[in-house]
Amino acid sequence: MHLTGGGLAALVVVVVVARLFGVDISGLLGGGGSSPAQRTDQQHPPTGPDPDKDLVGLVKFVMKDVQSTFEARFKAAGRTYRHAKLVLFTDAVNTGCGRSSTAIGPFYCPADEHAYIDLSFYRELRQRFGAPGDFAQAYVLAHEMGHHLQKLLGIEHEAQSLGRGHSRNEISVRIELQADCFAGIWGHDAKGKNLLEAGDVEEAITAATAIGDDRLQKQSGGDVNPETFTHGTSAQRVRWFRRGFDTGEFEACDTFKTNQL
Repeated sequence: MHLTGGGLAALVVVVVVARLFGVDISGLLGGGGSSPAQRTDQQHPPTGPDPDKDLVGLVKFVMKDVQSTFEARFKAAGRTYRHAKLVLFTDAVNTGCGRSSTAIGPFYCPADEHAYIDLSFYRELRQRFGAPGDFAQAYVLAHEMGHHLQKLLGIEHEAQSLGRGHSRNEISVRIELQADCFAGIWGHDAKGKNLLEAGDVEEAITAATAIGDDRLQKQSGGDVNPETFTHGTSAQRVRWFRRGFDTGEFEACDTFKTNQL
C-alpha cells in the first residue's frame, strides 16, 4: 500500500475474539480528526526515537483517507458525514463506553464516536496470527470505521429492535460482517486512487481469515460451536470484505436481509 510515513471453552473464545476487532455492542443489543494519544501506562515518556513512529503515521493516514472516502460518498448521496475521532492508547483508556484495556483490542465506541487503537495489537496480528502488512493493519482500522458508518446510518439503532427472534450472537455476527464489507468499500475506493500495490488485498484476506470465529475456536483447542460466534467464520469475513471491495456499493453490504452470510 502506498502510504505516507512508511509503508476463547467458550469463555476463552469470547476473550480472544474481544481481543481481535473488538467493538462495544452492549448499546446495540440492549445491554477527521485525531484526538491526542492517550498512553495511560507511560507516566514518564521514553526518550529517544519512537519505535512506533511509522506505524502511527500509517494509522493516521488511513484514518484520514477512510473518512475522506466515506465523507465523499455521503455528500454524493445528499447526506452529512460526521467525523469520528482517533485515539491511540496503550494499557488502558477511558472511553464513552467505559474504561477499556488492551485485552479488548481495537474497538469503536458509538457513545463518543471514537475509534480506539492499541498499537500492540498490530504486533500480535503479525506475530501470533501470521497476518503482516500495512494493508492488514489498514483493514483493522477500516473495519472499526465501518462501525462508525453503522452509527451514522442508523443501523446501530435498528439493531436494537432485532432482539426478538434473534440471538445476541447472531446480531453481533451480522454487525461485524457488515463492518467488514464497509471496510471493503474503502479498499475499493483506495484502489481507484492507486493507493494499493501488489499483495495488499491478500494481506486483508489473510487478516480476515486469521480472526474468523471458527479458526480462533480451533486454535483454543475447543470444539467449533457456531452458536457462540460473534464475528463470523473466516470464510464469511473474507466473503463480506470481498463483496464490499468488488462492488464498492453500500447496498451490497446489507447483512441483515440475507439468510446466506
